[in-house]
Amino acid sequence: MKTTIYRNGSRGGADHGWLRSAFSYSFADYFDRKRMGLGALRVFNDDEIAPSTGFPMHPHDNMEIVTIVTEGAVEHKDSMGSGSVIRPGEVQRMSAGSGILHSEWNPSDDEVLKLFQIWIKTRDRDIAPEYEQAVFDFESSRGWLITVVSGDPDEEGLTFHQDAWIMRGFLSGGQSVDYKVKRDGDALYVFVVEGRVTVNGERLGRRDAAEIENADTVRLDVDAESDIILIEVPM
Repeated sequence: MKTTIYRNGSRGGADHGWLRSAFSYSFADYFDRKRMGLGALRVFNDDEIAPSTGFPMHPHDNMEIVTIVTEGAVEHKDSMGSGSVIRPGEVQRMSAGSGILHSEWNPSDDEVLKLFQIWIKTRDRDIAPEYEQAVFDFESSRGWLITVVSGDPDEEGLTFHQDAWIMRGFLSGGQSVDYKVKRDGDALYVFVVEGRVTVNGERLGRRDAAEIENADTVRLDVDAESDIILIEVPM
């Protein structure tokens, strides 16, 4: 088993005034040859967007894009005619496919929008673009890792075009969770949104992360009430 720890302060970043971002992997003007992604996982961005600002229409293609909102709301519009607002507890997935334009906007006059955006390389190239979102009751499922997006249509949650799983869990201090890797050769990315968790003996705090390769099972010992995002991806 290989475990690589990334502390909060080691992430790349950008501050544009209206947008503050922390990058787990190389993105935009931040480049680190050693941090180009983990297998199919290419982007894991931690964004704060000021009120009444956002990203105007811009293009994507052949990427699975997942947005998890933690505070505020994001207004989404795209070239397929989709329009919606995503709030905490909701998850959005967009398969950019052969090409799509979309915008992301903070419609509030006074509330900062906080979200995570995850990009995973697609398995199926040049498909027709797709969009969907869903509400998840993380509080009622406290103590469990919930699948929010995966490539398995028989799994709970949304379905995209990659053999990968994105999970989130609100975990209580004192509990332990054993996560069994679903496919041989997959890697795991464990990110602590809030709280303190020990992963295979390595202690992680708020916004710390671990990459884990060549594992069959990973143990999460929860040291304090925590919010965890766990991603399993092919290498």
